[in-house]
Amino acid sequence: MRAFFRDFVITVILAVVIFFALQFTVQNFVVIGASMQPSFYEGERVVANKLTYKLHEPERGDVIIFLPPRNMEEDLIKRIIGLPGERVEVKDGVVYIENLPLLEPYIKAPPNYTYSVEIIPENEYWVMGDNRNNSNDSHTGWTVPREDIIGKAWLIIWPPDEWKVVPDYFPEEE
Repeated sequence: MRAFFRDFVITVILAVVIFFALQFTVQNFVVIGASMQPSFYEGERVVANKLTYKLHEPERGDVIIFLPPRNMEEDLIKRIIGLPGERVEVKDGVVYIENLPLLEPYIKAPPNYTYSVEIIPENEYWVMGDNRNNSNDSHTGWTVPREDIIGKAWLIIWPPDEWKVVPDYFPEEE
């Protein structure tokens, strides 16, 4: 009986340790809306890696989950386009970083709006949805503070036939 009790206690302790380790390193999110199509669709479940940005800074092309700005209620998912201190501009259907156009094969359609030059504040990121013309993102006047980033999108786990690792994509200047 003593061995059973010891094994039971060890199992419970291990389960609690694993639970808290998972809570610290990953988190599940549901995609809401069409702003990230064609990369992500409404209702998909995405696992975000919360540990990655404790080890290094976010990079251009990363798809992130972050706390919403401007009294929005749901956490958001967008792609990092501009890094702190960079100049961003959108014109003629092209996004420019430091006056160089980005090559972005992942977008649904080129943006049909313009955005005048802005220098991104320190410790903030300029984000856009892949569905450029149907996305509330940084072109509407806000950036994402570093401390509001929850994690990097890592896995799509729902629906089951769509399971996949979210690919890393590093957009390059043309």
